[in-house]
Amino acid sequence: MFFIFLGLLIIGVSATISKVNPAFAAFVKTGMILGGLILVLGLSTSCFVQIQPGEVGVQTLFGKVQSNLLTEGLNVVNPLVEVAHFDVRTQNYTMSSVHDEGDKEGDDAIRLLTADGLEVVIDLSVLYRIVPEKAPEILRTLGKDLTDKIVRPISRTKIRDNAVYYDAIALYSSKRDEFQQKIFQTIEKEFTSRGIVLESILIRNVTLPQSVRTTIESKINAEQESQKMKFVLEKERQEADRKRVEAQGIADYQRILTSSLTDKLLQYEQIKAQKELANSPNAKIVVMGSGKGAPLLIGQ
Repeated sequence: MFFIFLGLLIIGVSATISKVNPAFAAFVKTGMILGGLILVLGLSTSCFVQIQPGEVGVQTLFGKVQSNLLTEGLNVVNPLVEVAHFDVRTQNYTMSSVHDEGDKEGDDAIRLLTADGLEVVIDLSVLYRIVPEKAPEILRTLGKDLTDKIVRPISRTKIRDNAVYYDAIALYSSKRDEFQQKIFQTIEKEFTSRGIVLESILIRNVTLPQSVRTTIESKINAEQESQKMKFVLEKERQEADRKRVEAQGIADYQRILTSSLTDKLLQYEQIKAQKELANSPNAKIVVMGSGKGAPLLIGQ
């Protein structure tokens, strides 16, 4: 647009000079040619608009929004229109307490009060995208800065409104998924009415007050000690059962052995030992006792 006006200005000045002073005809001709070239350049650049992949273009003519969208690629347009580019891909807006992790510098986490009156800090990510067909209406009613006008304030407000129905520990543990689904539903309604699709709400982190964290840690430690004691008692119980079975086995063995040892069996074992001793090549002294139960003394 700038080159068009510049070219027209140069042509107009040159034509005025030629009427005022024909002596400058040579300069006027050069000015006319230069102005014409600039005008052609301006028309060629203003008539063609390139839309990048994942974008749509919304045209405005003298402040009036045009309904026809420009899609990705090279588009031929009226050289007098202005084109606003809208990104229709999935966008991520993060609010975090970690420095440089969120979209805003510093601590941008959401601080809210729970049903039990405790302050909880939540890091949140919002995934959303613009409905391409709604881009002209968005430009007309909201403009291009959707994050500060819609995404950020609605997300922070709705998450605070829903947090008052949950206790701090419930948000941290058992009710976290339920809470995430609930705020998704309430934020989605607000976004949909403005031509924005809410794809996902991600609760990245829930930070409890220090006093609550200390209580939880104490409870966890107590539960771990209880589990450890149960393990020790179970181990001791198993060891006692093992010793009881072992003692029963020894008692059964002794009972069986005692009932099976007769005089004849002892005499037989004595004869076997004497035979093995007689066959031994080593020198020995054998003292034989008298009687059936007499001991056998061996010397060497």
